[in-house]
Amino acid sequence: MNTAGAILLSTIGSRGDVQPIAALALSLKELGTDVRVCAPPDFRDWLESLDIPFIPLGPEVRGTAKARPTAKPTPEQMLQIAAATVAAQFAVLPDAAEGCAALVGGGALQIALRSVAELRGIPYVYAAYCPVTLPSAHHAPPAWRGDAGNDGTPEDLWTADARRWNASWGVALNAQRASAGLPPVADVRGHIFTGAPWLAADPALAPWPGGGDVVQTGAWILPDERPLPPELERFLAAGDPPVYFGFGSVRAPDGLAAAMVAAARAHGRRAVVLRGWTDLASPDDGPDCLSLGEVNQQALFRRVAAVVHHGGAGTTTAAARAGTPQVVVPQHYDQHYFARRVEDLGIGVTATPDDLTEALAHALTRAPQAAAFARNVRTNGAQSAARRLLTLTGR
Repeated sequence: MNTAGAILLSTIGSRGDVQPIAALALSLKELGTDVRVCAPPDFRDWLESLDIPFIPLGPEVRGTAKARPTAKPTPEQMLQIAAATVAAQFAVLPDAAEGCAALVGGGALQIALRSVAELRGIPYVYAAYCPVTLPSAHHAPPAWRGDAGNDGTPEDLWTADARRWNASWGVALNAQRASAGLPPVADVRGHIFTGAPWLAADPALAPWPGGGDVVQTGAWILPDERPLPPELERFLAAGDPPVYFGFGSVRAPDGLAAAMVAAARAHGRRAVVLRGWTDLASPDDGPDCLSLGEVNQQALFRRVAAVVHHGGAGTTTAAARAGTPQVVVPQHYDQHYFARRVEDLGIGVTATPDDLTEALAHALTRAPQAAAFARNVRTNGAQSAARRLLTLTGR
């Protein structure tokens, strides 16, 4: 494999942000291209177990999943946080990009990566995992945490969104660019997203609504061939398919675990609870509940009656691909979009912690629609993106 002309893939976030990057990295390696991945230090062991060269970027993020809400930072504190975040990226990414042929940023927190591409004189690609995060006249932007809502036309809301990007990151980004001898950026969001972003989302589940030069590659799905744990296999074999409950790295609302298990029991169903980063656990030691750590969702979702989750892009896609009905309990950002899509497609329902029992009843009736829709989900998005990257670098 040729280390000269490697491709650097970089992301900051939880497992849902990093796993698609890992999928793309493995697809590039299969095509004979060297890769490097920058991600939070939480993911070193996992990525290195996949034989993906790893460079830590920023602080660990797992602790934020358990943190309770605190007072909203002041504008001065937010600027200090932004300055530290951007400085940390400029401290790592230029060296990480040494000898690379292209840079790919996954997710919206890659504030420095395009500037590094400018310094190196190499191509840069921004990739989003959900269409609603990219500007379009067909939808409003996802609400930032603490926003009251999305009142106004999409155009007005995207204009306000651009102002928030500038207010949040403009000072810190332009200070670093000035130090590097680069001109200032007037439109931070447009600078990061570029005029032709990629959309790493399944076109049947999360289609681009049209407009602009968005390239939809399909979702970047990491194949998972791991067997299920023996304890889980025994649990699955001991009765009818259970209901899966999991919130990934999202902090679950208080009392959610008890509400989830109660909903399953109300329908005579057993429960599998994924602890996730927030250590979500079954509320008692009943034999009809099994609490697990990390597991192969691709294998498990095909063997459960329903998937109850937070609405992250990866989990929603995995459940849709498995053909299993979903109950989505969205919390923030793009999760509300995926909840609406699940409803609109007839493959599941949206719920709150207070109406899980009723929502699960409706979702279980949608098993035929979910099974039929699974045939539409593509699995070659990462391979398609990898080939496009090689074309971009002239290979």
